Amino acid sequence: MKGIITVLGKDKVGIIAKVCTYLAEHNLNILDISQTIVQDYFNMMMIVDITGATKAFEDIVEDLHLIGEAIGVEIKLQHEDIFNIMHRI
Repeated sequence: MKGIITVLGKDKVGIIAKVCTYLAEHNLNILDISQTIVQDYFNMMMIVDITGATKAFEDIVEDLHLIGEAIGVEIKLQHEDIFNIMHRI
């Protein structure tokens, strides 16, 4: 099962490190990652394998939200199917 993580906010040191450390600690594998910085704004999208996660999906969603609040960015995790339905043209 795959999830889509999006991270948006003002750029600062350590954003990728915080997110990736959390993912590694909870056995979520990064399958693909893209990040851009436009002026001072950071944007990252990750596709992750959540099959082996050590926590429930809902708990991971909340944890990532709290990490985002702590570092001043918005972090969202969605199931791949939900993301695809929301962004279908």
